Amino acid sequence: MAATAKRTFSLPAEQSRYIDTLVESGQYATSSEVIRSGLRALQERDAAIERWLRDEVVPVAVAMQADPSRAITIDSVFDELRALHVERTAGAVRVP
Repeated sequence: MAATAKRTFSLPAEQSRYIDTLVESGQYATSSEVIRSGLRALQERDAAIERWLRDEVVPVAVAMQADPSRAITIDSVFDELRALHVERTAGAVRVP
């Protein structure tokens, strides 16, 4: 492992208990391992969001700026959403 730096953090009691539970279960050897694992997951999530923005959102935004006629109207969007809502709630039991 690379050089480490000691840090001190304050956590809500619920998060602290969760860390203790993970260590006590044997899933992690130490609370530091739990925190490192959580930070790795956060880094992976942030990297995934960055990839999505770069690979999917930006190209669509650029294409829409280049050719605004590709856009659909807000009324069309809401019509589709309303239809989807009706479809998904059809037959649903309503509780007063």
